[in-house]
Amino acid sequence: MNETLIQGAYIVAGLLFILALAGLSKHETAVMGNKYGIVGMAIALAATLWLATKSAGFDALGIIAVAMAIGALIGITLARKVEMTGMPELIAMLHSFVGAAAVIVGWNSSYETSTYPAIHDVEVFVGVFIGAVTLTGSIVAYLKLSAKMKSAPLVLPGRHVVNLGIIIAFVVMTIVYVLVPHENMFLRQLLLGIMTVLALFLGWHLVASIGGGDMPVVVSMLNSYSGWAAAAAGFLLNNDLLIITGALVGSSGAYLSYIMCRAMNRSFISVIAGGFGSDGAVVGEAKDYGEHRETSAVEVADLLKNASDVIITPGYGMATAQAQYAVADLTRKLRDRGVNVRFGIHPVAGRLPGHMNVLLAEAKVPYDIVLEMDEINEDFPSTDAVLVIGANDTVNPAAQDDPTSPIAGMPVLEVWKAREVIVFKRSMNTGYAGVQNPLFFKENSAMLFGDAKDRVEDIVKAL
Repeated sequence: MNETLIQGAYIVAGLLFILALAGLSKHETAVMGNKYGIVGMAIALAATLWLATKSAGFDALGIIAVAMAIGALIGITLARKVEMTGMPELIAMLHSFVGAAAVIVGWNSSYETSTYPAIHDVEVFVGVFIGAVTLTGSIVAYLKLSAKMKSAPLVLPGRHVVNLGIIIAFVVMTIVYVLVPHENMFLRQLLLGIMTVLALFLGWHLVASIGGGDMPVVVSMLNSYSGWAAAAAGFLLNNDLLIITGALVGSSGAYLSYIMCRAMNRSFISVIAGGFGSDGAVVGEAKDYGEHRETSAVEVADLLKNASDVIITPGYGMATAQAQYAVADLTRKLRDRGVNVRFGIHPVAGRLPGHMNVLLAEAKVPYDIVLEMDEINEDFPSTDAVLVIGANDTVNPAAQDDPTSPIAGMPVLEVWKAREVIVFKRSMNTGYAGVQNPLFFKENSAMLFGDAKDRVEDIVKAL
């Protein structure tokens, strides 16, 4: 009876997780989706604690409770300190914890016997491999996102051969591991240890070889890896809910990565094999686009006073300057004047999938005026003014006009088609892809230099 109740609770929790994913797919239902996820996790934890108590007694429950309390205290402390701009780094580190957990579970399970030893051994090897790749890959992503490591891609000689060689070695060692008798524990653990080291190196190398321009895809990809690592741990622990949850996270993360790669006109394989990002140096052919034109906050305010349609396209610069509240205030001021204000969000704007959407939601910007690139691109020709706040590569016309550009073919927000374009930037430096932006030099574009938050506040005052 108890087993039936636990399995029933797991089914209910799994359904709530599915509803959570469905809810999080839209702004309007995101809050409810979060609530579904919270309730589902509460049910899952309660059922798992009951199962642990049943199998190991109340002593085990006490140990688990202490571990949970310590983890909760650390998590709450760190989460309260993290700004929204630091959310990508935090998520990358959380992915590394999942990878570490999968490695620990896999190594612990390697000492156990099973009714189906061959299947169990494959589960151990695959689980440790995925977990180790996720662990070091996530740590490198954290270091790059937090600027503690250069965002420029690491280009080792024969890097693709190295990656392929490790994968082939993994397959061969898995077969050998299965064939080695369980009594020969030394050889089995030696094989598992060598594979773990190779997987840790592979995770580090894969992400180190990817540049800053591809970081949103990397975070999404690591999210997928962490899901598959959790599913592998579920097989080893014989926990159905962990398998279901891991599969949901793994498949949704993989699909999101595919969507983002398509938005960048990139193949998923090419991103994993070594992306195109840089540390800000200009790449490709250097071209003279002429002189840029500067403007002031007062002039921009005058422009907005006479505008009827305004589109704001934010990027990572808005997050860095923490300008979302000032932007929300500007939006309210303009809408009170009868101006039709909307936001155009590129799928890979920021350093995290949905980064800009989260920032704008935090600042209470209405959901119905926050539109995706495909929804708003055709409206730029009829727009009076576009405010490009901290975006660069996602509004670069070279993606369409220059077939030799490293970002050629990448879908972008066609802001240059508007009557006037105001670009908020600290300097004329290139974006993360390291490509100069001819938008800055167009006749209908003007540069407003300085901290984005300060400049937006200056415009609000001038209004």
